[in-house]
Amino acid sequence: MKAYIFPGQGAQFVGMGKELYEQSAEAKALFEQANEILGFRITDIMFNGTEEDLKETKVTQPAIFLHSVILAKVLGTSFKPDMVAGHSLGEFSALVAAGALSFEDGLRLVAARANAMQKACELQASTMAAILGLEDHVVEEICAKVNEVVVPANYNCPGQLVISGSIAGIDKACELLTEAGAKRAIKLNVGGAFHSPLMESARAELQSAIENTEINSPICPIYQNIDAKPYTDSESIKQNLIAQLTGAVRWTQIVQHMLQDGATSFTEVGPGNVLQGLVKKVDRAMETHSASIA
Repeated sequence: MKAYIFPGQGAQFVGMGKELYEQSAEAKALFEQANEILGFRITDIMFNGTEEDLKETKVTQPAIFLHSVILAKVLGTSFKPDMVAGHSLGEFSALVAAGALSFEDGLRLVAARANAMQKACELQASTMAAILGLEDHVVEEICAKVNEVVVPANYNCPGQLVISGSIAGIDKACELLTEAGAKRAIKLNVGGAFHSPLMESARAELQSAIENTEINSPICPIYQNIDAKPYTDSESIKQNLIAQLTGAVRWTQIVQHMLQDGATSFTEVGPGNVLQGLVKKVDRAMETHSASIA
């Protein structure tokens, strides 16, 4: 069974999508349509901007979405997923590629999401940190002890969990997690505490936009971030998208469920190949666990 996976924020690079634009008339038309919808020429920033330009949340999220979705459309009849999933922002790309959202509605939601998250970031200084080399439950227990907002945000693969929260909370958690044996606790260069309670204002702002957008049943199940389970009914998909902004990205569990449900190949659609690396680590950990039980 074929699984198609879609990356999130952090996968961007200068020049992304330029080759698609130049080599495909369909891609060029979609990129130009996106420029009109957004009200600025995002293609100029994607193709010729600086790394700093691309790091702005209001640019990064639509840029990655466009690269992923347009690539999927250019694949045409060769895009035949049995299941799809996206990491954070990538969930919107996956829904468009799987026919649950129109290109136009998907882009408008992503732009609204990016703007809402940017505003939430400006309300309180906050950040994220990658914790390497500890089991998930250890990270969860230590975060719960910190008397500040700090929560697990991205379960990327076994031994790699990103935490999110206030700057004071992240600093204290990193100190405690290092003492507990983490190989590394790396503060990330991000604008805010994504996938944490500090995104509540963004969740509230985006909720009405999602509820008023038509979402259809996708052509295959989408494994959603909030609980890593497969969905095809539009109402559940909507509620899970709303909850995603303040909830954790359970990527480890998504890959585990896809493998258990019969996924035999994973194709990453969009910039970079970070998710492919995470899939391999999850797969390897599952094989090791099975071997130890046997």
